[in-house]
Amino acid sequence: MPIVTIDEGLKANCPRVALACVAAEVEAGATPEALEHELRACEEKILKLPEPKSVLEAQPIVATRAGYKALGKDPARYRGSAEALLRRVIAGKGLPRISNVVDIINLVSVESRLPIGLYDLAHVQGDIVFRVGREGETYKGIGKYDLNLEGLAVLSDAVGPHGSPTSDSERTMVTAATKRVLAILISFGGAQGLMAFAERMAGLLREHGSGKNLAITMVECS
Repeated sequence: MPIVTIDEGLKANCPRVALACVAAEVEAGATPEALEHELRACEEKILKLPEPKSVLEAQPIVATRAGYKALGKDPARYRGSAEALLRRVIAGKGLPRISNVVDIINLVSVESRLPIGLYDLAHVQGDIVFRVGREGETYKGIGKYDLNLEGLAVLSDAVGPHGSPTSDSERTMVTAATKRVLAILISFGGAQGLMAFAERMAGLLREHGSGKNLAITMVECS
């Protein structure tokens, strides 16, 4: 598992940022019925709220927006991935169904209201640093256009940026051939509750993704 650290420059602007990292060996495949049931239950729980849009003011969502603003990035234009997923659910579009592993990450992201990056470790080179994107840095987001990374919080390995709280890159995306994954839960509002959601993810990976050799690590600002 790569060593994951938080850059001092990012800490200076976002002093409460914290990460929870979950590594596992998995079997990527179709979404099983039991997981499909959990996804539907999650969607229905939100839609049955008196005011479904109230989930967009949850503390982790507000903290993510504040983190983007602190870095000079417009959170209305560059939304955190958890907020984008919640907006899909509120609009009646539901969570996307991609594969068992990806769907687990999206489920936990909606439950926690936290952005979560997911990476195929076969395509991650060296250790990973969570830092501020530099001028001219871009990558092709999954199913998206080239993402302007300047001023955005990014996860970067020895090759360069491959993930962010908004959208991950195609370079390290999980596919049917993926055998080992690293998921990173990103909190701009502190570490409270992070371990519980990391353990929730680990349990889902065991149950629905044949997950084994799971490891959880926490990374906080000192």
